[in-house]
Amino acid sequence: MSNKKIISKKTSMRKQAPSDRKRNFFEVALGYTVEDALKEAQRCLECKKPSCIRGCPVEIDIPGFIKKIKEGNFLEAASLIKENNPLPAVCGRVCPQEDQCEKMCVLSKKGESVAIGRLERFVADYEAKEKSTEATSTLEHLPKKSRRKVAVIGSGPASLVCASELARKGYPVTIFESLHEPGGVLVYGIPEFRLPKEIVRREVEYIKSLGVEIVTNFFVGKTRTVDQLMDEDGYEAVFIGTGAGLPRFMHIPGENLLGIYSANEFLTRMNLMKAFKFPEYDTPVKVGERVGVIGGGNVAMDSARVALRAGAKKVTIFYRRTRNEMPARIEEIENAEEEGIEFVFLVAPVEYIGDEEGWVKQIKLIKMRLGEPDSSGRRRPIPIEKSEFTTPIDTVVVAIGQIPSPMIARTTPELKVHPRWGTLMVNEETCATTKEGVFAGGDVTTGAATVILAAGAGKKAAKYIDYYLHNKEKREIWKELSSKEL
Repeated sequence: MSNKKIISKKTSMRKQAPSDRKRNFFEVALGYTVEDALKEAQRCLECKKPSCIRGCPVEIDIPGFIKKIKEGNFLEAASLIKENNPLPAVCGRVCPQEDQCEKMCVLSKKGESVAIGRLERFVADYEAKEKSTEATSTLEHLPKKSRRKVAVIGSGPASLVCASELARKGYPVTIFESLHEPGGVLVYGIPEFRLPKEIVRREVEYIKSLGVEIVTNFFVGKTRTVDQLMDEDGYEAVFIGTGAGLPRFMHIPGENLLGIYSANEFLTRMNLMKAFKFPEYDTPVKVGERVGVIGGGNVAMDSARVALRAGAKKVTIFYRRTRNEMPARIEEIENAEEEGIEFVFLVAPVEYIGDEEGWVKQIKLIKMRLGEPDSSGRRRPIPIEKSEFTTPIDTVVVAIGQIPSPMIARTTPELKVHPRWGTLMVNEETCATTKEGVFAGGDVTTGAATVILAAGAGKKAAKYIDYYLHNKEKREIWKELSSKEL
């Protein structure tokens, strides 16, 4: 370990001023300059046993790429990251590094960790600006194509990583996406000011350059079933990475009033269908002056900040616990606070009240107190009797989580799903489902989680799909892969 003086603080990253950014959809964080990146890279201690890699779900060689930055070899740093993660510009922006690789950094014990995410973003953006030929050179070294085709359902992070890993192993891979643009939650769920869509398109193009085919407007379960893909179309393995895009509601009185949106619908209309540009785009969303967002995760922060940019004068987040229990990234909470979004803690909605025309006009809330910790490790919110109160509201966005769509499971009887959550049941080690030849990973198996955890599942699944296709003639292979005893 180096004896140099340790700098305890991360190199700061430039951002748009709150007064400017809250009225535009341009990216808030502006990224590192070359000087910033070199300065931050020097903070890395080059540990002999780097614990940061253990905190990365896709096992990027973090000290290796940071060393390349120190040397000024930014394109080599990007190539090194892409050996394990084809989505560096995405993950550098939206992954919760503070709970993963950065949490494991030795420097975090006495100060702030190395800004691994910011450095990952820097080299990905630098490569794009330089228009590197890295993708082409990678393509030239791909193995000869196998005859065994693999179908990947969905085009979110789990699917994109799985497809790229399989393509690198020489498999012909086709991604089937139900929407008109690939990217999954990266394009319909995460706002432009946090993840510009051009960044997603750029990384999708890289994956296509590896030989991956992407078919859009193809809804597996309706256009074709999983069984048809395998039995009639010749795909010998299938990966399901369709995410968790079905909204959850609270089932309280008034929930069907006009002006009440699921976060899924609200963000999809705004992000993918550009509702904020109506009438230039033809999917308007009525955003009133007073918007209430229910929930405390990243999706709630995104919804609130989008509402503000869409013209709301007052946006309030209602959360049933306190700020300390909010699952959203601290960075996103702070950004929301800086932009003037109000937080009301220890409350939960119990009823929505409408006007004569059926539009929501008030929200009735009940005050809460915190009890003993529940299964999540957070203290359970308990309603306080006779503490209800109402507040005027024009629009409500419900952001309390999502579950997977049941369409694929309904049309594939051999797939088992969790009886409560509707997630596909898989062997956690191999990602094998209960149907031979079909694997799954990401939010469709875990419920809504993070981009990088989905990416890690896609990478793991690719490993075992490759193993399966090399050994599928063995009678016991699927029993081995799907066994819970692994």
